[in-house]
Amino acid sequence: MDALWVLAPLYLVASFLYSAVGHGGASAYLALAALVGLPRETMVPIALALNVLVTSLGLWHYGRAGHFRPRLLFPFVVTSVPMAFVGGSLEISPELFALLLGTVLLLAALRLLGLSRTMAPARGEAEPRRLWPLGLALGALLGFLAGLIGVGGGIFLSPLLLFLGWADAKRTAAVSAAFIWLNSLSGLAAHALRGSPDWELLLPLLIVVAVGGGLGSRLGARRFSPVIIQRLLGVVLLVAAAKLLLQAVAG
Repeated sequence: MDALWVLAPLYLVASFLYSAVGHGGASAYLALAALVGLPRETMVPIALALNVLVTSLGLWHYGRAGHFRPRLLFPFVVTSVPMAFVGGSLEISPELFALLLGTVLLLAALRLLGLSRTMAPARGEAEPRRLWPLGLALGALLGFLAGLIGVGGGIFLSPLLLFLGWADAKRTAAVSAAFIWLNSLSGLAAHALRGSPDWELLLPLLIVVAVGGGLGSRLGARRFSPVIIQRLLGVVLLVAAAKLLLQAVAG
């Protein structure tokens, strides 16, 4: 398959960059697949499966480095996981999909490039009386959006945790990896009810992202400053967002 030879090196780089900051890369996988003309219905379950693998590696490396805080994760996933299944069960038009995904990528790019005021110094762990009500409400919204678009939702959760000052960059990456892993499994289950993925395309891409994601998460958890990776990732997302938004307007 010609598309595979184009996507493999791009997915290797994307999985490395995303995993370094605790993400799975589904938004990039979908954007890159759109650039080579692969249909959304083919790529969403593949992107979610790749997400599961990459965030498994990320959670392992960030957890071993001592950055994972389960109590920060639980309030969000109680509602996000079932809502990701609901969102993943719905069908949306290609134009609306391009608009939603392009907007998400643009907002993420602005944060990663430091052009939006979403980061704040961590003020310490959130009090349960604030964490649980906010986490439950926001988790439902983020999970639904993640399932609808076909991503794990970490690209929504990361800036939120940083904005609230509930975690530093490393803890945010660890919690985001777990959040993405659970939501991706939920969304993948919804898509599995409609049929199996394209295994001929999925299997080689799993190998590619295992290499990129394993290396990126290991270096991100133990060696890299997130700032440099975030800037590079921001440029990638900005280009992909522009392409998708133009596609939505033209469509």
